[in-house]
Amino acid sequence: MHGAWANGGHGLRTDRTLQKRLRNPGRLVQSVAMADPSKVLYASEPRLDVAEFRRVLVESGLGETRPIDDEARLKTMLDHANLVLTARLDREGKPLVGVARGVTDFSWVCYISKLAVSASAQGLGIGKGLMDEARRQLGPSVAISLISMPDAVGFYERIGMTRMSDAFWFSRKR
Repeated sequence: MHGAWANGGHGLRTDRTLQKRLRNPGRLVQSVAMADPSKVLYASEPRLDVAEFRRVLVESGLGETRPIDDEARLKTMLDHANLVLTARLDREGKPLVGVARGVTDFSWVCYISKLAVSASAQGLGIGKGLMDEARRQLGPSVAISLISMPDAVGFYERIGMTRMSDAFWFSRKR
């Protein structure tokens, strides 16, 4: 079951950038173009299915650095995030193509611990759409932070995030 589609807190929000790009199907990855998506639906889905989450992690390339073979851990990751946003194609089955997962106090800061977009949908503005949706839902008084994968740094800079040099990290043991 899908969450409440976002639009000013209610209803549907679509990605107009994707609609413009669909006028030039040569710019789409073939698997997405064949599906002829016309809209991307952004939603808050706190009960996102673990299998769908796993699939997007694998398809995005993040599966190489995430515990995709540990279903219990993936479930815990979703269960304890208090911000789970999704991007789905507005077509039969509403296939999931992107996920943003975060932890926030909804007052001061939100840490985005995951931004994943299926490879077949990368370059269509879905990652930016998810970050825009996070900003919309959190409001202007909540800062957003994250730790980028090295190959995604340019993406975050292009969408207007400021690079910080004074972040710190304790590595996990497993």
